[in-house]
Order: sequence, then structure tokens, then C-alpha cells
Amino acid sequence: MASEDIGGLKNRIKALIIFRALFVTLFLSSTYFFRVFEQFPFVRPFTYLVVAFYSVTLIYFLLFNKIQNLQAFAYIQLILDVFFEIALIYLTGGIDSWFSYTLVLTILASSIVLNQRAGYIIATMSSLLYGTLIVLQFQRVLPVITDYQEAENYLYNIFIHISSFYLIAFLSGYLSSRLEKTKEKLAEKDLNLRNLEFFNQEVVESLPSGLLTTDMSGTVLLFNRSAERITGIKREAVVGKGYDLVLPFLRFPFSEGRTEEMLSADGVQKIVGVGISMFRGGDESMKGYIVIFQDLTEWKKLEAEMKKREKWAAIGELSSNIAHEIRNPLASLKSSIEILKEDTVATNYKNRLMDIALREMNRLDRIIKDFLTYSRPIPPLFKQFNIHELLDETLDLLRNIDQNRDTISIRKQYSGVFEVIADPQKMRQVFWNLGLNALDAMPDGGELAISTKHENKSLVITFRDTGTGIEENKIEKIFYPFFTTKDQGTGLGLAIAYRIMEEHNGALTVESVPGIGTTFKVILRDTNETS
Repeated sequence: MASEDIGGLKNRIKALIIFRALFVTLFLSSTYFFRVFEQFPFVRPFTYLVVAFYSVTLIYFLLFNKIQNLQAFAYIQLILDVFFEIALIYLTGGIDSWFSYTLVLTILASSIVLNQRAGYIIATMSSLLYGTLIVLQFQRVLPVITDYQEAENYLYNIFIHISSFYLIAFLSGYLSSRLEKTKEKLAEKDLNLRNLEFFNQEVVESLPSGLLTTDMSGTVLLFNRSAERITGIKREAVVGKGYDLVLPFLRFPFSEGRTEEMLSADGVQKIVGVGISMFRGGDESMKGYIVIFQDLTEWKKLEAEMKKREKWAAIGELSSNIAHEIRNPLASLKSSIEILKEDTVATNYKNRLMDIALREMNRLDRIIKDFLTYSRPIPPLFKQFNIHELLDETLDLLRNIDQNRDTISIRKQYSGVFEVIADPQKMRQVFWNLGLNALDAMPDGGELAISTKHENKSLVITFRDTGTGIEENKIEKIFYPFFTTKDQGTGLGLAIAYRIMEEHNGALTVESVPGIGTTFKVILRDTNETS
């Protein structure tokens, strides 16, 4: 038997002994108080029975802590109780006795103290002994006088008592077994709850972030180990007090969201990231606030160092790209001038060299202008204008490019009339750069489709071509300065377009499938639409 079962049985046996002593005392005192004992057929034996009952109960108390087999000890007590009760019934009138109910109490006790099986055993024993007593009284074997003379009265009395005994044994046993199962389930749930509570406590204490919870008045309810470490304050000094003791920069009532603030802890300034959310109960009612915070000091230092390195790396890459872009036209220009200086070539070849030199000078000029446009952008001059008219102007210029007149078709898919507030010159530059890229991507011809639509309070202008497309490993870099997939490009057109869209609080996105085509989307936010 498990230690918990032994402890429970021991407690039940102890309760049985105490209950028996109290019951006998109450029974004896009431009997003498109402002088009922004078009506009993055998007064002196009744007194001896009471003394014997007290003596046995005293023996139970003395043996209680010495008995090893508690179950046998309980059975002995219950069996002796039945014998005492049969004797009591005999001494107080047999079939006329008022105390046959004491057998019912013993049956109940057996089911509660032991189990349903014990209840049936005691019920059977009570039935046999009580039935025997009544039969002997009917046969006049026992000298107990009664007014009952008919056999039917004795049989009915026996039937009623035996039925009651077994019914009580069944009901008390059933209820006792249900109670035991309920206790087991409650014990299991209690264990699971304690394990869950322990787990939750360990999880909360093991969080690398500081955790603080408050009630609706801002009083701190929970403060974990990481919160102690970050703030340098022990939880004993915080729990039950106001939140401003540890996070003075917060204002109550809190608003959900995330922020970064400076916190002084042990004389050291720390950068902490604070996230606040509502603490709601099962009925979705507000119970308080949950505040999670982290020490971002070292992370911010690392981030600043990484940004610094990225900045210098970007400057180095940009310088390298500038040098590369300038070196090529300078080399061509230098070679042309050196040959012209020797004056040993034919006139028609001199003219060709001059054309090369002029073209390379123009290329240098374009590179410098584009770089200045990218590196020193002029603030946009916002105006209200019709975006479709600006697109039409740009498309007319694209149609007039000689090499694309017969091989590329340009198709418009406008929807409605869109009035936008933007810098028209800068937007023209965006459309021109996207159009040129699309035409260059279709050397063997194709179609360029330009469409407009209103979507989520934004104007979306789409440039979709059927060109060669962009490889997946290159698509992330196309907005980088001086990155180009073209032989003659400077790599600044898309970078400038991307910078312009940032200035307009908009966006420029790209999707591409190699061999199928590329789609650029210009997104202008908060535009005015009229149909």
C-alpha cells in the first residue's frame, strides 16, 4: 500500500475511534438525561455494555500507533462494533429496540474507512446477526418480551432491515468510491497544477528579458530575475510598489507598443528596449499591464560599429566603382588624343578619333552628373499635377528612340484620372530611367506595358516588359549605385529612381523572371484620385 494510502487510512481509523467515543458519550448522556434506560428490559447488563464499549475504545487509542496492519485493525473494530450493537439491540428490546440504526452507522463507516467491499461484508454480518436475534426472539429462545406475536411482523422487520443494510452498503460504497476517484483526480490535477506553476515560474525566472507586470493602478505584481539584473533593484523592494521605482520614464496609464529609453542602473546609463502589452483575463477584461524590457546597450554599440563598418565598406565600394567607371572613358580619351598628337593618321581616321574622344567626354560628363544627382539630391518641389500627362510625355520620348521604333511596342493601361502631389521633374526622371531600362532589356524587340491603378490609398504605376529578365542573385543589387547588367550603363539610373521614391515617401519594387520579363512598380502614397 502506498504511503499516501496508509496515511489516509490511518486518519480515517483515527476519526472512526473519535467518532465512536463521541457517539457513545452522546448516547449514554441522552439515555440517562431522558431516563430512557429505566424502560430497558436489562438495565444492569446495559451498564456493563457501556463500560465495555468505553474500555474497548480506550484500547483502540492505546494500540493505534503500534498496529502495523491497519486494514485488519479497522476490520476488527467494525466487527466488534456489530457485536456490540447486536448486544445493545438485544438489551433494549430486540425487535422493539430503537437502536437498530446503529448497524446502519457501522455499515456507513466501513464503506468510508475501508471500501465498498467492506461495506458489503459488514452488511452481510449485520443481516445474519440481526436476523438470528429476531428469529430467536420469535422462538422465545431469548427472554425478551414484545407485543409482536405474528410471524409476518418478524419477517417484515427482518426484510426491511436487511434491505436497508445492503442498500446503505451499496450507496455508501458507491459514494465512497466516487469520492476516492474524485480525490485521486483532484490530487492528480493538484500535482499537474503545481508542476505547471513550477514550470511557469521557472520559465519566467529563466527569461533573458526583464518581465514586470502591474495591476490597473500601476502596482508591481511580478518582477523576475532578469529584471533585477537589468535594473539593479531587488524584487523585494519593487513588488507591491509603484512601477516608477524601476522604470521612471514610463507614463501611466501605459500605451501598447515598443520604445527605447535611457535607464540609470547602479550609476551606469543603459539603453533599454521596452515593450508594453495589455494583461487580460479569461473574460477579456483588463487586469493590468505586461512590461518586457531588454538591455540593448551592448547591442547598440555593436550595431553602431557594424553601421560604421558598413559605411566605410560602402564608401570604399563606391569609390572603386567611380574609379572603374571613369577609368574606361579616360583610357579611350587618352588613346585618341595620343594618336591625334602624333598627326600620322589619315584625315578620315582623325575625324573618327575626334568622335570617340567627344563621346567619351560626354560619357564622363553624364557619369559625374548622375553621381552628383545621387550623392547630392536637390530637395523635391512638390506640386499637384496629372500623372497620366507626365507619363504620356515620357512615353512619347521613348517612342522616338531610333533603335526601338519598329521592334518594340508601348502599350498604356490607365485607369481613371489621377492628380498627385509630387515633384514632376523628379518623377519624370524616374519614369525615364525605368523606360530606358525596359527598352535596353528587349534588344530583339518586345512590349512595354505601363499601367496605373489605385490600391490601398496609393497610386501604383507599373512598368512591365517582355525582356531578358534579371537573375535572382542580381535582383537584390539592382538599386545599388554603379551596379549594372548592361555594357554601357553607369549603374546609377535605378539607384537615383529609388532615392527619388524615398524622398516622396513612396516605394520602388521589382519582380523578374529570367527569359520572361521584368515588372517595376512605382508606389506613391496618399494620392488624390478622381474618376
